[in-house]
Amino acid sequence: MQKTRDFHYRSVHDRDAFWREQAGRVHWETPFESVLDFSRPPFAKWFVGGQTNLCYNAVDRWLPTQADKPALIWVSTEVERERVYTRQEVYEEVNAAAAVLRDLGVGRGDRVLLYMPMVPEAVFTMLACARIGAVHSVVFGGFASVNLAQRIDDAAPKVIVCTDAGSRAGKVVPYKPLLDRALALCKTPPASVVVFDRGLAPFEPVAGRDLDYATLRAAQRGARVPVTWLESSEPSYILYTSGTTGKPKGVQRDTGGYAVALASSMEYLFNGKAGDTFFCTSDIGWVVGHSYIVYGPLIGGQATVLYEGTPVRPDGAILWKLVEQFGVNTLFSAPTAVRVLKRQDPALLKKHDLSTLRAVYLAGEPLDEPTAQWISEGLGKPIIDNYWQTESGWPILSAQPGVEHVPTRFGSPSFPVYGFDARIVSESSGEDLGPDQKGVVAIVPPLPPGAMSTIWGDDERFVQTYFTSIPGRQVYSTFDWGLVDADGYWFILGRTDDVINVAGHRLGTREIEESVNSHSGIAECAVVGVADALKGQVAMAFAVLKNPAAAETPEGAKQLEADIMRLVEDQLGAVARPARIRFVGALPKTRSGKVLRRAIVAVCEGRDPGDLTTIEDPTALEQIKESLQ
Repeated sequence: MQKTRDFHYRSVHDRDAFWREQAGRVHWETPFESVLDFSRPPFAKWFVGGQTNLCYNAVDRWLPTQADKPALIWVSTEVERERVYTRQEVYEEVNAAAAVLRDLGVGRGDRVLLYMPMVPEAVFTMLACARIGAVHSVVFGGFASVNLAQRIDDAAPKVIVCTDAGSRAGKVVPYKPLLDRALALCKTPPASVVVFDRGLAPFEPVAGRDLDYATLRAAQRGARVPVTWLESSEPSYILYTSGTTGKPKGVQRDTGGYAVALASSMEYLFNGKAGDTFFCTSDIGWVVGHSYIVYGPLIGGQATVLYEGTPVRPDGAILWKLVEQFGVNTLFSAPTAVRVLKRQDPALLKKHDLSTLRAVYLAGEPLDEPTAQWISEGLGKPIIDNYWQTESGWPILSAQPGVEHVPTRFGSPSFPVYGFDARIVSESSGEDLGPDQKGVVAIVPPLPPGAMSTIWGDDERFVQTYFTSIPGRQVYSTFDWGLVDADGYWFILGRTDDVINVAGHRLGTREIEESVNSHSGIAECAVVGVADALKGQVAMAFAVLKNPAAAETPEGAKQLEADIMRLVEDQLGAVARPARIRFVGALPKTRSGKVLRRAIVAVCEGRDPGDLTTIEDPTALEQIKESLQ
């Protein structure tokens, strides 16, 4: 491990020299004047004064050597279509999309919000925004109108680009009606909505506002839009993530630092090279999709697979079929996907030729040891667990085979990635902890290139949220428990706050609580994350009724639960719907009125709830137990 340790040490103790070298991986139209400006902690500016562009580095720069090589491979098992775009074809489509946006008045610094599934036009629009210096914000298609309206109001986009619908497991999911409802809720809706009509779901265009993507695209055939060179610290995109307050946080990413971080990661973390094929099964609505479907592989000169579908349709071998068909070298997926595959015939893992596949990377939620061992033995390939967040932009903890091949351990995301000065610190004293001591996973600033630069429009919230929870020192809190064993391997042990991880989707329990509480029959509720064998965690709601008689009969309780479920799904989307809603007479609280969420989780998971000396009404926890039976 010495080479890995030395590499990491240099990245945080000789930052200027280390990151100056890494910056050579991308094109700078104007050279940067200094590597790092950390004059206003905890805000870090990387490659100050340098001008570059994400789209240029992902597309234009590779045209001389890869114009006729695959760049974007789209496969949809939902609509049974495939299309391979060469780098030149991606260039043509991105220029046309950029011309469309430009003609709608979008320019440098303007926001464009995307509400789209896994279709090539979404990627073209993201790259088009980057090309003209606009800031894109992609909203995951699983979110419904209230979530969407919050993000529209916060980002204030000049244009929204959406589709008529997506498809999931063969079922059409209409997008346009959800967007229309969200816009009706918005304080300042945009003047233009561009609709990419897939012909999956009928919709009524709004006269004077809704525009047809295909018509606008056809008018821009052969367009050439010059690159807008951005200073390194100018924002590239906003990606919203759940918070504990109920109001989503707009994670703001820079341009130059992000390009350098991703370019370096393609070699050091993924052991890849230009000409490889990279397959990430995430969604472009999540950070993994931004970094490792769109920007990372394309900036690294690799082809990227954009997949619309599930891991088990048409059968449990579909991922391996695509690996064989397109010669995939690296597969990046999530533990939930592997747990789903465990329910399939294990022979499907051996059905296709996986000789091109070097390794499988898994992230998005904790990877349990049995799941990691099952997939490793089934495929006969290295399984590399890595840990990161929307805020970090790229992995914080991971094996780094491009630096050195080191044995991995099931259940561990290995070691801190270069650039991240990660520590395990005491929640009470703020001191660094030793081997096998449980503490908070924290990062000593400055955050490295590629990490969030601030919260969109709210520098104060950035500081207060991430840099004030550890006493006595200004360090970034991940809000995750962790420990390091005696050999230096790291382990993640769960959240310290009220954000839960459901199949890789981070959800704020406060948002779900507010939605449940909006039902006219609810007096109050508590939502907690409970361990689940398939999804990692699921949301469980415990609600106190204004009129307990409404749930006295099994039929009444079932109907009320269904009504509340529909309300949550309508407001927040199916992804936020609790697994169950249990009705109780009271919530367990401290004498000061704080809900004892950790005790509720412990009861749900069959564990000892621990010290309950501060509980106001011990019978409230008994009611939780009874409701579970």
